[in-house]
Amino acid sequence: MKSGTNRQSAKVFTDLIMWQKSHQFVLKVYEYTECFPSREIYGLISQFRRAAVSIPANIAEGFKRHGKQGKRRFLNISQSSVEECRYYLILANDLRYGDSKELMEALAEISKLLESYTNSISDSRNAQLPVASDS
Repeated sequence: MKSGTNRQSAKVFTDLIMWQKSHQFVLKVYEYTECFPSREIYGLISQFRRAAVSIPANIAEGFKRHGKQGKRRFLNISQSSVEECRYYLILANDLRYGDSKELMEALAEISKLLESYTNSISDSRNAQLPVASDS
């Protein structure tokens, strides 16, 4: 949105749409990996869950950072974790551990939100994060 439009400001990181969507992604990853073979417990399951958790965790950590550079750093780490998860979904699909289409779509949306906000930080002085409405 252009500056000057009415946009509610996020007070806590849980207000952020990108955090909410990435948190839902984590929950879905935990559910998705439940049916992986037990031999993957210390391999793919652990790595995938760790990378998924890193997405909203870094959004949360960067939320209260002062300055553009600090915020961008944590959003970049989140975006890197998105790409790591994207690979794990490709691998799980190739290993026939389950259908990853829904999770891939969720990742694409999260990636767009992260990229959009990261770009807005660079383009404005007081960039505001999209927040969920209470309606």
